[in-house]
Amino acid sequence: MLSAVLLAVHIGGGCVALVAAAIAVLTGKGRKWHILSGRVYAIGMTVVFVTAVPLALLGASVFLLLIAFFSFYLVFAGWRFARNRRGHAGAVDWAATAIMVATGLGMGVYAGVLALAGDAQWVTMTVFAGIALALGTADGLYHGLRRATGGRRIARHLTNMLAGTIATVTAVLVVNVETDPPWIAWILPTIVITPFIVWWNIRVARQYRAGRQA
Repeated sequence: MLSAVLLAVHIGGGCVALVAAAIAVLTGKGRKWHILSGRVYAIGMTVVFVTAVPLALLGASVFLLLIAFFSFYLVFAGWRFARNRRGHAGAVDWAATAIMVATGLGMGVYAGVLALAGDAQWVTMTVFAGIALALGTADGLYHGLRRATGGRRIARHLTNMLAGTIATVTAVLVVNVETDPPWIAWILPTIVITPFIVWWNIRVARQYRAGRQA
């Protein structure tokens, strides 16, 4: 019964997050609807995380537990970069970054365990481990150098939030589409959406450079 309730709330939070993410992407940054939908998205993903952890523990799933921490960090860090205009990281930012790096290392170790067991999902864990370590390390450097201001702050916000959106889309795809091997459904959204994140970062950087030169 507990698992069924948690799963229902989990799915509900995911649906809300998916709709809110679409609205946030389609509306201009800084606009009313973008800000509102971003907040709703963060709340929806928080619900997903709060329910995913006990579901993973009840199901004894290390895989899903690691994914839960990985996904929630992306949204939390994206929200923090949006709020922290001064670029001065607080204790909560450093703690979150440390957890992300630890999660990435855990994913790397678990990928090895899965590979030795002949489980094809070692591919998923390897890809996500690399992303977790890259983003966690990059965010840590921005915190340490206090470079997350202006265009850089917006870029970090976009990178983490859009990466969180990838996690949301991935969850929907994995639940509704079966692929062979199964890791294709897990990493396909990352392959498809990552170029869009790179393009958006370049666009934001150009806008802020143009603004400084004006």
